[in-house]
Amino acid sequence: MNILLTPARIGSVEIRNRIVMPPMTTRLADDEGFVTDDSVNYYMARVRGGVGLITVEMASPTRVGRHRFRELGIYDDRFIPGLLKLTREIHAGGAKCSIQLGHGGGHTRFDICGETPVAPSAIPHPVFEVTNQTIVPRAMSPLDIRQTIDAYAAAAVRARKAGFDVVEIHAAHGYLISQFLNSFENRRTDEYGGPLEHRARMGLEVLRAVKAAVPGMPVIFRISVDDYFPEGLQYAEGKQVALWAAEAGADALHIAAGHYRSLPSGARMIPPMEYPDATFLTYADLIKREVNMPVIAVGRLGDPDQAEQAVATGKADFVALGRTSIAEPEWVAKLERGEPQRRCLACNTCINEMRGGSQLRCVVNGAAGQETRFAKATPPRAEKIAVIGAGPAGLTYAALVAQHNQVTIFERDAAPGGSFRYAGKAPLFQDVAARNHSFERYIRGQVAACNAKGVTFKYNTDVAKSPVLLAPFDRIVIATGAAYRFGLGRLAFLLLEMGAGRWPGLAQVFSNPKFRDWFYHRARTATGDAFKALAKPNQTVMVIGDARTPGKSRPAIESAFEAALLNRS
Repeated sequence: MNILLTPARIGSVEIRNRIVMPPMTTRLADDEGFVTDDSVNYYMARVRGGVGLITVEMASPTRVGRHRFRELGIYDDRFIPGLLKLTREIHAGGAKCSIQLGHGGGHTRFDICGETPVAPSAIPHPVFEVTNQTIVPRAMSPLDIRQTIDAYAAAAVRARKAGFDVVEIHAAHGYLISQFLNSFENRRTDEYGGPLEHRARMGLEVLRAVKAAVPGMPVIFRISVDDYFPEGLQYAEGKQVALWAAEAGADALHIAAGHYRSLPSGARMIPPMEYPDATFLTYADLIKREVNMPVIAVGRLGDPDQAEQAVATGKADFVALGRTSIAEPEWVAKLERGEPQRRCLACNTCINEMRGGSQLRCVVNGAAGQETRFAKATPPRAEKIAVIGAGPAGLTYAALVAQHNQVTIFERDAAPGGSFRYAGKAPLFQDVAARNHSFERYIRGQVAACNAKGVTFKYNTDVAKSPVLLAPFDRIVIATGAAYRFGLGRLAFLLLEMGAGRWPGLAQVFSNPKFRDWFYHRARTATGDAFKALAKPNQTVMVIGDARTPGKSRPAIESAFEAALLNRS
């Protein structure tokens, strides 16, 4: 049996498998921070998908610690009923639940938290929330520190009352406790500043206070063991803090790395596709060798074989799948069934959309953050369906409907992938450095999912030249993408194939937002109308993706979800 599917414990809590969903801001709470139906449906999609431990997104123990708009609240008793509704649903689905307690510190603004932000020291902090700004917080007084520690303890009590099984203390990524840990942001000269043991005092006192406030309730301590910038916490220091946390009573260590000051824009703490898989696994392994308690590994662990090996070889006890669980809520369930999973691109669209003020969205999962909208799905059944085009939209549609229908994909080219075959050859994709392997792996996964469900592929087949091929079908789904205007198609693809987008002289041009918008979107025209005429009056016709409206990948794939699950194009 796959070791990922075996139960394991964190403290007194037994978890049904080794898969943890780590905390990720969703913006699905309301403006005050109350749980909404969208919040519940989002988490329940991952519960039904088999995740063992759901860690609800970061919630601040104080109002001044709120670091995002529509951030989940736990700093007041009035949030308990909504949180209780959420935990009851999670438990009914068979999973355990945790909530991350984290304080924004200097990584927030007055317009978010309602007062002057506080931090270890009054130094400028970059704040990425809707707009990029720099703020100077107020240095915390000893009384502020004491009150904040007490607030963490009170929040843990609320978490227990709300039905959470576990709490996680956020000491990573440049939030308050992390700010205390590194000497660049902590310039204090009192007992909370200076040598490492003093800088670590705040976080360890929070840990001890939480343990005392909720006896018997497991507490996870999440730490960036390396801040990835010269003046930040270095690994030797991070390791020591992790060991101190273990001694102070942590029931598990969640080992991450990176900080908002690890440029660009803190990318290394949420590693995009340019970084390797299992980015932080080495750190988890090193810490695991030093402690006798569960260790949670995180960071690009969505490959099932890699995740299994991480646990099987003793490098970690649990793997945290963040962006992976956004892209594929059924990751665990599909692992159990031996089915291919939808692959995360690591394009960080989910992160960038959230930082820009939007609710959580995903390029490859059109239902992410919209689970309520897709809850009453009405997919076609018992139909013969022809999908024209094996690009991302066509493959997505076929994979979603194939279980209850007879699906054939017609593709003019000799290989699947459509525009995604070229996306990795561009310098940027969704504002992160593009890498071929991420797109290739995604396409292989989608093809494998289609094959597993009995989809028939017809390559090198141009139905425009042989429309009789479409005659036997009940439904025709046109996913032919967009074509370049002005005869630019051959030139555009040739430039990308040659790697011109990354040539020193052209990389800057290809990376310019205005050029990218024109080159990839406005210079193209939809092709769907030309194929509508191929259908007979008795056939249902749907146009999806760029075949309907040339644009970016996310809305194109989302249209496939709408067509497949809502029966609407």
